[in-house]
Amino acid sequence: MTEDARARADVALAAARAGSAVAESRFRTDIDVETKDGKTDVVTQADRDAQAAVVDAIRERFDADAIVGEEDDELKSVPEEGPAWVVDPIDGTNNYVHGMRFWATSVAAVVDGEPVAAATIAPALGDAYVVGPDGVRRDDTQISVAAETDPERLAAVPTIWWDFDRREEYAAACRAAVERFGDVRRFGCAQLALASVAEGAVGGTFTNVAANPWDTIAGVHLVREAGGRVTDLEGERWRHDSRGLVASNGAVHDAVLAAARETDAARDD
Repeated sequence: MTEDARARADVALAAARAGSAVAESRFRTDIDVETKDGKTDVVTQADRDAQAAVVDAIRERFDADAIVGEEDDELKSVPEEGPAWVVDPIDGTNNYVHGMRFWATSVAAVVDGEPVAAATIAPALGDAYVVGPDGVRRDDTQISVAAETDPERLAAVPTIWWDFDRREEYAAACRAAVERFGDVRRFGCAQLALASVAEGAVGGTFTNVAANPWDTIAGVHLVREAGGRVTDLEGERWRHDSRGLVASNGAVHDAVLAAARETDAARDD
């Protein structure tokens, strides 16, 4: 890891901690909830304030870098050239507003569109996932993807979100996972789904939708650095502008990819 990448890893962790501290301070309190594009697409002032804390922490060291973020007026797409930061102040806001612990603050550093550092902090769970100079760690423990090669001994996670007009795909995703894997999980937080692949808790996670960069980039970097594989629906290396995301421990990737493709076959164009 270069000195610049080390510096970015330190800032990613510090910024994620700053944002998660703000979010945690409001967790399970009486907060106002607004909707954005649909009944399940919610946002709170905690999201905005947590993002502001993340941005402030980044600006202390990298004031000139572009910032891509879910809330407010930050960029909504990743620049193809130069350094940038990708921020999700609260991934899993629906969980957050219902008092469920499965939410996280994620920060990724990218250079020329490729991630070089990432941190995902889940304060309500007491977990911090970081890609740093010592590899991928959850708190003080080095982690890696599952070694298991039999998908029937692993769980799979349909992730991201199929809105009310795409429930056939949602049903297909669950069915495809059930038919291929030992069990199914759904966390309602894409970053924690990806972190769970990275730590070997599940075999894979998948979606056929075009995911937002703030929902994915940090977790994708965790999975890859922990020894896993992340592709698009064609089986090509995943990028921040890909449609679909298929992440696995590598050994069961074909099964996860088949589930994602079966999901996509239910799409009504």
